[in-house]
Parts: sequence; structure tokens; C-alpha cells
Amino acid sequence: MNLRRQIVRAVTTGTMTQAQAARAYRVSPAIVSKLLRQWALEGDDAFHPKSRRPNSHPATTPAETVERIPAIRTQLIEQGLDAGPATILEHLRTHHPEQTLPSRATIARILSREGLVKAQPKKRPKSSLRRFEASLPNGCWQSDVTHLRLANSTTVDVITWLDDHSRACLHISAVESATVNTVVSTLTRTARTHGWPAATLTDNGAIYTSRYRGGINRFEKLLRAHHVEQRNGAGNHPQTQGKVERFQQTMKKWVEHRPAPATLEELQTLLDKFQVVYNTERVHSAKRSTPWAAYIRAPKDTPSTEPPEPVRFRADRIDKQGKVTLRYDTRLYSIGVGRTHARTRVVLIIKDRHIIIVNKTTGEVLKDFGLKAKKCVRDRALARTTTEQQANRLAPGA
Repeated sequence: MNLRRQIVRAVTTGTMTQAQAARAYRVSPAIVSKLLRQWALEGDDAFHPKSRRPNSHPATTPAETVERIPAIRTQLIEQGLDAGPATILEHLRTHHPEQTLPSRATIARILSREGLVKAQPKKRPKSSLRRFEASLPNGCWQSDVTHLRLANSTTVDVITWLDDHSRACLHISAVESATVNTVVSTLTRTARTHGWPAATLTDNGAIYTSRYRGGINRFEKLLRAHHVEQRNGAGNHPQTQGKVERFQQTMKKWVEHRPAPATLEELQTLLDKFQVVYNTERVHSAKRSTPWAAYIRAPKDTPSTEPPEPVRFRADRIDKQGKVTLRYDTRLYSIGVGRTHARTRVVLIIKDRHIIIVNKTTGEVLKDFGLKAKKCVRDRALARTTTEQQANRLAPGA
């Protein structure tokens, strides 16, 4: 028989008092009184345990927000815009500030529960990437050329100049075929509006550099004339020119969701509209603001007026311990890159104490640091020798 039923029956039949029932069944008198009150109100239902489920869930995302999240995602996809959790969160914050905002992880779970996203278990974890960003606007401009098709299937080129710090699109234009003259003219027009950058970052395409052909093109001459540092990385490599390549992906998706332009002029009109949307309406998840707001809220960097420091390049291979050695100012330094890169062929770019280690095959920046004045390999070897000599002198019988 149910213990609660036994206690109530013993008291209601007069067999025991409440105090006697509490002692006999090893419960407190308060519990006996509570059982009797519940039995008087509920009858036999009082003999069954009550649900411990809370009456409310304050931390649960409101149903209205849960319904709104898939709708926002659908709307963004139809407009050709990014529709990830970060973008959806910014739309909720902007257009529905009165609601309690869920986290990005909560939005991701809701999208997954609704079957709106596909799992990507083989995707490279972001923690494995080495991120870099210019410290100020105009600290570095990234540029790249991609391709789009007109309504008659004609392929045209689109060139972009993107600020590395803010991700602001400073220039985007469509041309029949991009040449070095296109690069020079677009950079010059952009610099007249926004000022010259301290550096540029591009791939090794012939329109950007001729160094591997033993010459120098008009673009490189223009950079030298304005003391702009030139940086190059391998093409189609998201670890180096990832910002501008990701921008191109967003741009193409937006253009493809509109009627195909018939002429180059119509395409340019579309690109001008996209530039406004991207810079002023679309919040960038990395900056937590629109790219244009991030571009104008900090002072601009400028090209260095000091004479350029000599730069030397050295090819090497990372040893099995994940290190390379570098001799600087007559001292030999051992630089740790990581055992995951063991036996990888690299190029060391040495500009005074600024050292950049680049994967020779892919162009990925493996390490970018300033060489500190610390003990080098020879110093540590001498220290070990001195310690051993002192230990030998102090040893018994020495």
C-alpha cells in the first residue's frame, strides 16, 4: 500500500494520532499535517506524487522569437545576403529591440532543429587559423579580381579594394578585362577619395606583380612612388586574402539573386547598390558594426615617410621539432613554428627584427612576429656549459 495512503488511513480511522503516525512511519509531523490537508482538498489524488516540472521557464526563448528566426533567415536568403546566426542576431537587435535577444548558439540550435542548416563536420576548425588584421583603417587594403556573367553569358571582371581593418568596400567596379592599368586607375581613384594606404595585400597575379618575371610593373612603381608597402600571397588562399575573397562570395550571392544585367553599365549599377548595402546596412560579425562605421570611427593610417628597410628572403625547411633557425646580428635564434608544420618548406621574410614565415607552397603565413633581444642558441649552450663546469668543481673529490 502507498505510504501516504497508510499515514492518512491510520490518522483518519483513529488508529493513531498525528504525532504517533509521524513516529511510526519515520516522517516529520509537518509532513503528516500536509498529507491530511492535501487529502481533504484532493481526495485520493493526494496519494500520488506531484509533478516537479516548473510552472514557467524564464530562460526559454519566447515562441514569437523562435518563429521569427526562420522567417528572417528565409528573407535574408531571398535577398542574397548572409543568413547565419550572427546576421540574424543583428537583425533581431536592430528591428526588434524590445525582445529578449537569444545568443548566437541558441539561434544556431533553432535553425538546426528546423532543418535549415546542414552539418559540416569535416570543416576545418577556426581555432586552427592564425588571424591577422590591420590595426587602423588604411593600414592595409586587400584587392582581388573575380568574374561575373552578363545576361548573354559574356564573362566580365570585377575588381575590389577592401580595407583590411574595417572590411569596408572602398571601391568595386566591373570591366571587360582587368589589366595592370585597371589596377592603377582604380587604386588612384580610391586613394584620392580615402587617402593612400600604408600597405596593399594581393595575390601574385601578373596585374599585381612582376617580381617573379624579373621586372616591375606600373602598379609596383605606383606603390613605390607613394611609399606604400606591397604584400603578396598565393591566390585562392583564404588564410591570406580571405577577407576580400569572402567579400566576393557575398557579392556574387547578392548579384545572383537579382535579374541578370544585360550590359556592363547595368552590372556597375548593381555593384554600386551592393556597396551601399554591404557598407552601411549589413553588420559585419567580426566588427560588431557596419564596415563603414568601423572605417570612420578610428584615425587613418598613412604610408611610411621613412626610407624602406632592406628586406631579405631565405628559403628553409622546418625541422622535425617544428623549428627553424635564423642568424641575426651574429647570433643564432631557434624559432618555434609548431610540430604540425614539421618538414614544411618555408620562406623567411626578414625586415630588420620583423620576421614573417610563409608556407612556400600555399603562401599561408605560419608566423608573424618581432624578434626579441633574448638568449639565442649559442647563449643557451654557453649557459649549459658554464653550469656543468660549476657542478663539476663543486662535486665531491673534485
